[in-house]
Amino acid sequence: MTQQQSMTTQSTATHTWQICNERCLTLFLPKPVTLEQQQLCWGLAEKIPQLDDIKAWIKETVVGMNTLSVYTQDLTAHQLLQLQYFLQTISHDSQFIKKIDGRHIEIPVRYGGEYGPDLLDLAQQKNMTVRELVERHTAPIYTVYFMGFQPGFPYLGGLSPELYSPRHAVPRLQVPAGSVGIGGEQTGIYPFASPGGWQLLGRTELPLFNLKNEQPTLLQAGDTLSFVAIDVIEERL
Repeated sequence: MTQQQSMTTQSTATHTWQICNERCLTLFLPKPVTLEQQQLCWGLAEKIPQLDDIKAWIKETVVGMNTLSVYTQDLTAHQLLQLQYFLQTISHDSQFIKKIDGRHIEIPVRYGGEYGPDLLDLAQQKNMTVRELVERHTAPIYTVYFMGFQPGFPYLGGLSPELYSPRHAVPRLQVPAGSVGIGGEQTGIYPFASPGGWQLLGRTELPLFNLKNEQPTLLQAGDTLSFVAIDVIEERL
């Protein structure tokens, strides 16, 4: 591998590999979040552990939302910097872009009322009717970018920017399983009851995780999904 300057960040106008600690480097890609950038993360995650120059140094790769973390074996500071430089040199190579031909799944959702306690307030904030907001949320075909937070929790790309909404400043202590919500620039589904700060629009009864199945998670990175409104409650209950 090529010798490089002693520095803890290698970056270009579009990519930044940052040394996070002595065993982790993370690729940060620029906003806006895009499917093509996520496809680069998918491809690099798969190929980096196979590259002859560095595979002995790699322990694990973990995909995030337009990010990729590479966890290493015990390396010297010099080796870590070498790895950082090497990763920077390959991260623009289009051969590492991976397209996944996943399944398409429809998610039936009851919107509003007890199922989506934030729907009415969010519609008012957006100067929309409840049905307009539901129509905008159900219109896109979303792509599963990665799985995280809980087993079966999908982080989805494709939310319309007009629906971007901040998380609650004070999270709820209990969000019901199946809740469909918006957090920042993303929409997602809670597979299990848990604390959470997302804006809750509705709820699905479709299980996202089942240990009895050969593949426990309903969704995988690269799958697409659409939300289907089976009921819309417009008033506050």
